[in-house]
Amino acid sequence: MKLYVGNLSFHTTADDLQTAFEPFGAVAEVALISDRVTGRSRGFAFVTMGSRAEGQAAIEGLQGHELDGRALSVNEARPREERERFGGDRPSRPSGAKQRRW
Repeated sequence: MKLYVGNLSFHTTADDLQTAFEPFGAVAEVALISDRVTGRSRGFAFVTMGSRAEGQAAIEGLQGHELDGRALSVNEARPREERERFGGDRPSRPSGAKQRRW
């Protein structure tokens, strides 16, 4: 079961999360999300537990639990929504149209 973990301190590491979640079952993966440009933590992560029962136990045990001075927000992760690659609702060029270069 994949869990969303929010309200993380910027100083929290993947090892910190691994240690916090292990008492509730097998931790298959920890993905701490960081900014592409700065490399700094974005304040949330995804933790994959070995089973649904272990994931549910982690949610119940860690929701509101303090880690690095912050109260954790732990929920079941939702599927990622598809987004437009280049944003907006710009119409694409008609088929065969050439881009002008000046």
